Amino acid sequence: MISTEQLDSVKAWLAQNGDSPSLETELRGAFDDLHFTFCSDDDVISDKPVAEVAGYALYLVDSSQHCLCLTTDPEGASGLVVAEIEEED
Repeated sequence: MISTEQLDSVKAWLAQNGDSPSLETELRGAFDDLHFTFCSDDDVISDKPVAEVAGYALYLVDSSQHCLCLTTDPEGASGLVVAEIEEED
C-alpha cells in the first residue's frame, strides 16, 4: 500500500530535487521503504499517471501477482514508476 502521505512526500521531494544528477540514488535513499522504477514517460503505456510534478509523471505499481503491472489503486500498490516527461522540440 502507498498512502496519500507517502505519495505527497515523494511529490514534494521531486519538486525540490527533481533536477539532481543523482536523482535515482537520492530518491531511493530518502524513501527506502518504497520501490522505485525509473524510465521515460514515453515508455509507459497507461491512460493517466496518479500525479505529475517537476517534469515527472508518477504511476503506481502492483506486484501482488506474478508479473508487475500498473494500477490506480493505492491499496494494492507496492511501488512507484518515476517517468521523466521529455520536452517536445
